[in-house]
Amino acid sequence: MMIKTEHALLLLIFSVLLSPLLLLSLAYEVPYPKTEAERCLERCYKAETEFSGLLEYADKCQRKYEGGIKEGRGGEEKQRGNPYYFHAESLQSRFRTQEGHVRVLERFSEKSELLAGIDNFRLAMLEANPNTFVVPHHCKGTISLVRQKKESYNLVRGSVVCVPAGTTVYLVNQDNNEKLNIVKLMQSVNAPGQFKEYFAGGGTNPEPYYTVFSDDILERVLNTPRDELPRLFGQQKKGMIMKATKEQLRGLSRHVSSPGATSHDSNAPFNLLNQRPRYSNEHGQFFEASPEEFKQLQTMDLYVAFSDMDKGSIMAPHYNSRATTVVVVVEGHARIEMGCPHLSQESQGQRREQRTEQEGYYQKISSHLSPGDVFIIPAGHPFTIVASENEKLRTVGFGIHAWNNQRSFLAGRDNIVQQLEKEAKEMSFNVPAEQVEKVFSRQRESFYLGGTQQWQRREEGRGHPLTSIFDFPGFF
Repeated sequence: MMIKTEHALLLLIFSVLLSPLLLLSLAYEVPYPKTEAERCLERCYKAETEFSGLLEYADKCQRKYEGGIKEGRGGEEKQRGNPYYFHAESLQSRFRTQEGHVRVLERFSEKSELLAGIDNFRLAMLEANPNTFVVPHHCKGTISLVRQKKESYNLVRGSVVCVPAGTTVYLVNQDNNEKLNIVKLMQSVNAPGQFKEYFAGGGTNPEPYYTVFSDDILERVLNTPRDELPRLFGQQKKGMIMKATKEQLRGLSRHVSSPGATSHDSNAPFNLLNQRPRYSNEHGQFFEASPEEFKQLQTMDLYVAFSDMDKGSIMAPHYNSRATTVVVVVEGHARIEMGCPHLSQESQGQRREQRTEQEGYYQKISSHLSPGDVFIIPAGHPFTIVASENEKLRTVGFGIHAWNNQRSFLAGRDNIVQQLEKEAKEMSFNVPAEQVEKVFSRQRESFYLGGTQQWQRREEGRGHPLTSIFDFPGFF
């Protein structure tokens, strides 16, 4: 079965212990967030096979973590006033079968008018069980694109695929053990923020687009008696994701190509993780594919990135000149801080020109991120990300309006303050230039900075309170 899209797709596949689509395939899970009570129930279900025993365990878990589910699901409530944060539960189920499901994030403009600039894009995630055939979407395994001619590709960890609007697409998950998780960024062609699937194959579930035509039309264009049509269009009732036999999987996977070392000028998939990291040191690696380098990304004007941060490390504060970035947490936990002038204006209920010099121009946006959460970083907004001290942090990023995007660093070896003339430093900070240089030249690392706990112990030992760079009213 196939699906024709009315929107362009940027699929980012990463197969994780469940497995995940630009298409970028990375082999990391984007799990549904679970509370301690739910994890307790899962452990009990695995240990007990008798129904009576399950009931007893369920009762114990409920008493042990009473209120845990409600509290665990309250993560979004705590950040309701934050227009840039989307809890993992914000992705609503669109299609679901026993073999998998597709979840779609709400329109960005429905969350806040501040996100109207990216309202033509939608984010979706797909999960498919091992050895399955996926009718409308894409994965680790084999993807087939039907345009003027059929093209099939093997997708491995790190594969990136751009699917033009109007392309008929289908895929299979060939893995025998791992589920497939995909993150997709879609760009509407007709109605901004709206997208619909058009199924080429199906019956009653899903319904193929052939059924909208009258029987006399189908009879003539297919050159088939109308009494035979129900036998074709009325049989499929398994939904968009279904189990496939070994023979079917082998047949679907014939004549495929691997994305490997694909040319930057080709429209074929490429492997993001085969590229040289844009930034790399002992604290992490940052892989990025930009529209200037890859022809595939130019139509949608996007960059796609994968960040792998060591536990406890921090991403140097910086901002993007043009790109608004949609960040998806794939693995680990983190805290993100960002400066926003728009919310500061709204919270104070004043127009910009009515401010006094003493009033803070920026409001600090701070969010705790977990797997499956989504965070939006608008262009020009300075931000930093701090990984948990207990685990690595892996994220996927889609940069919208990425052509000629530049990163300006506020700290680290390549910070912008160091590039200012002596006089500019003195007038900007109203202190001698030597004092400015002393502070901004101390950090010799760039992009990924390490030793969060070490710095905390050092600063606390000196008796200096730890403050965020976003706590300074005049922070630019």
